[in-house]
Amino acid sequence: MGRVRGAVMEFSGTIVLLLLLLVQYIPSAACGKPYEYINLPKAHLPMYFKRFPALEKQCAEDETCPYRTVIASQSYQNRKEGCWGYEEGCTERNRYANHSCPGSHIGYVKSKQAQLDTFYSQADFGFVRDQMRETRIMCEPQFPHDSSLECSKYLRFCRGRNLMLNFTDLVHRTEPLRYKMDVLGPGQIGGHCRLHGERLRDELQHISPLQSWGPELRFFERLERPPIETGVCDVVIERPAFIMKIDAAINMYHHFCDFLNLYASLHVNLSHAGGFDTDTQVLVWESFTYASPFADTFKVFSKHPIADLKTYAGKVVCFKNVVLPLLPRMIFGLYYNTPIIYGCENSGLFHAFSEHVLHRLKVRMTTRPDERLRITFLSRQTRYRRVLNEDELMARIAKNPNYAVQRVSYGHDLPFVEQLRITRNTDIFIGMHGAGLTHLLFLPKWATLFELYHCEDPNCYRDLARLRGVHYLTWERDHLVYPEGEGKHPERDERHAKFTNYAFDVGEFERLVAKAATYVQGHAEFQKFLTTNANRADTKKDEL
Repeated sequence: MGRVRGAVMEFSGTIVLLLLLLVQYIPSAACGKPYEYINLPKAHLPMYFKRFPALEKQCAEDETCPYRTVIASQSYQNRKEGCWGYEEGCTERNRYANHSCPGSHIGYVKSKQAQLDTFYSQADFGFVRDQMRETRIMCEPQFPHDSSLECSKYLRFCRGRNLMLNFTDLVHRTEPLRYKMDVLGPGQIGGHCRLHGERLRDELQHISPLQSWGPELRFFERLERPPIETGVCDVVIERPAFIMKIDAAINMYHHFCDFLNLYASLHVNLSHAGGFDTDTQVLVWESFTYASPFADTFKVFSKHPIADLKTYAGKVVCFKNVVLPLLPRMIFGLYYNTPIIYGCENSGLFHAFSEHVLHRLKVRMTTRPDERLRITFLSRQTRYRRVLNEDELMARIAKNPNYAVQRVSYGHDLPFVEQLRITRNTDIFIGMHGAGLTHLLFLPKWATLFELYHCEDPNCYRDLARLRGVHYLTWERDHLVYPEGEGKHPERDERHAKFTNYAFDVGEFERLVAKAATYVQGHAEFQKFLTTNANRADTKKDEL
């Protein structure tokens, strides 16, 4: 009888949690412009509306819905069965995008299908699927007004309702708080729900500042009374909140690991139509005021100022709806520690992230006046990894009538959105090993990244290019690259190729650029783009 009663309680608690999730967010557009909470690229709409068919029906019948025409279009109807890839019943044929594994699987897995499946789980929407499948209730609501907490394995992703976080001790902390595991202590985080303490403790194996939410949730306690209803909160965060542990706000490679994981978390959390709304609150889990040259990217996820731990120091804060997103340095996570299986490329998750960011920041592909390849050379203005004969290299390829060459410096004086516009309209992107090459995430699908020299770190941007699905090229003949000096690590007395500058053989550079150009010109998507571009140009001439 006891087992039956426990099973009934578990089942009823699950039902309560599902009901809570269904009403978890009320899109802000209800009080503003109708449907503005959607704001997705056209290519993403079939997957979104398939997940919320009642909303699709409402929109198709509502003359004020801005997506009504799109839903009625033939291209949309052709993709009507499309799905992201993590939904139950989503077939490979209907996935948003399918990766490919042109490389051999021998020596890595038993079959080609196993190779495809492994990449999908490691680096595509299969990673989202697995987080959803692994999610378990950690603190179970018994009634609709109760708290709730559920997390994926190793506490990599969590979401909760009506939770209390006590920041009163932070007013006494004088040291800067970043990458700390003692922001919260016993009893400083909790909710009024049935706590599965042993289940929670079983997931504390990856405790580390940026690998899991274990450092915080190990102190989670059951509260005797609902925190919001009983008035223990100094502040109640009404809108959906994301609490983020960020990696490094100044380095693009590391910071975009934060943004990619936040985007993936939106999909893990996509249980309601307002899942992509920007009427959200972001709280960065450190005491430093958030500042970054890439700060505009947060506008993709929130229209409100970014809060930090100073914002709520000395207060008890309650969150009606809170998400603890996937973290930047998870073991086998995205994308810093992604163990990408050999021979595979083109993650649909990375491609969707790229389109989502570009759409929200209004970065468009521009019409071209001619068919010349657009080549962008990223010039470094740093102490190390500068190209000593940059002018000579630029002058050589600028002579080619088939190239439109520009040299750029993506420094603080050039707004980040403008940097994205340049990158988005580039066919061949050239630069030395460095965080600026993370711009490859926003290149067209036919583009080539030419990492001029990888400085003995060959996998970093090659793997990121594989994930994004753009062609990668690097220097091929080491005897034709000329370092300024041996290069010494500034903190350790050892040789390090990243800490010197380089000159390159001009003829070899020209050959490699031509190799990249051949790839771009032969790409089917580039040919399709040129045809569309020509039609647009002709239309504009007719209009004139």
